[in-house]
Amino acid sequence: METAQSLPGRRQPWNNGGRDHRVGAIDRRHGTGWVSYWTTRAARGAGVASRACRSLARRAFDDAGLFRPELGHRVDNPASCGVARAAGFAVEGLQRQKLEYDGVRFDVELHARLATDADPDGITVS
Repeated sequence: METAQSLPGRRQPWNNGGRDHRVGAIDRRHGTGWVSYWTTRAARGAGVASRACRSLARRAFDDAGLFRPELGHRVDNPASCGVARAAGFAVEGLQRQKLEYDGVRFDVELHARLATDADPDGITVS
């Protein structure tokens, strides 16, 4: 994983564990990051995404020095909302008609987790 020291720019992609896919972006000026996740159909419902988001948040706080990772999901995706909540990301608001797919606009629910929030696994983060 890239550390805060290896990310000199303001907004940089962040790769989790050296894999060839981006899992988020970091805005170093503000200490924020964006978390993205998806799973294969076979992995859905097994807690894979929520465990990964919890782990990513801990690494964001500890390794990258972030204060606030954020994520969003379409409001018509309750499973993704469950992932965010299980990972300790609090609901913060609604982003109206943020995304467009096939000419249809969708609202997005915004979640965030602060370095000062309680860890859902009971691990002291900061």
